[in-house]
Amino acid sequence: MLTIAETAAEAVAPVHDGACVMIGGFGVAGQPVELIDALIDNGATDLTVVSNNAGNGDVGLATLIQLGRVRKIICSFPRQSDSWHFDEKYRAGQIELEVVPQGNLAERIRAAGAGIGAFFTPTGYGTPLAEGKEVRELDGRRQVLEYPIHAEFSLTKALRADRAGNLVYRKTARNFGPVMAAAATHSIVQVDGVVERGAIDPEVVVTPGIYVDTVVRVDHPRQQDPREEGAA
Repeated sequence: MLTIAETAAEAVAPVHDGACVMIGGFGVAGQPVELIDALIDNGATDLTVVSNNAGNGDVGLATLIQLGRVRKIICSFPRQSDSWHFDEKYRAGQIELEVVPQGNLAERIRAAGAGIGAFFTPTGYGTPLAEGKEVRELDGRRQVLEYPIHAEFSLTKALRADRAGNLVYRKTARNFGPVMAAAATHSIVQVDGVVERGAIDPEVVVTPGIYVDTVVRVDHPRQQDPREEGAA
């Protein structure tokens, strides 16, 4: 049953120490900053975080890392020009890193939501990322066995939800949101608005409400990439 939380703090209250948490976003676009801020206030620590990046600047996921609350991060792009908090923790041996090629990351998350046990992919073959993994030749190519990434919680951002939990997204803010919502046991979504059932055309629903557990309205997100502006 869908919960429409009154506050971000209420939405993330179930997240506990040691949890595996997927956090949506491609850099800034689609990052659920207010949910992450609430998670910081929640106090949960020793977290495993699954995200495309390892934080940007001094907000959101970067702050969670800076505070030492993340034990391990699974991501595609741990380093960029503004990933100084991750860099500092990693160089000090204070955070564990698992690098996953971006396509593999998306597919491993999608596989978890789709109930797929494992899959083979040529991506990563012949590199250190394939060390210790099963390899087979399929269709004339050497391919690596990869397993789904499951999580107890996902924190994502959408444009709006209806009261059944159906979601639509805003342009590039869509990124990892749909697959993470499906892959997590408990999906938590911040939205700009909540509308009545039937107000969203079923033809444009991206994430069906069956994958959504908690929605919270955030009227004025304090950080939003300009590329997210505009129509859904």
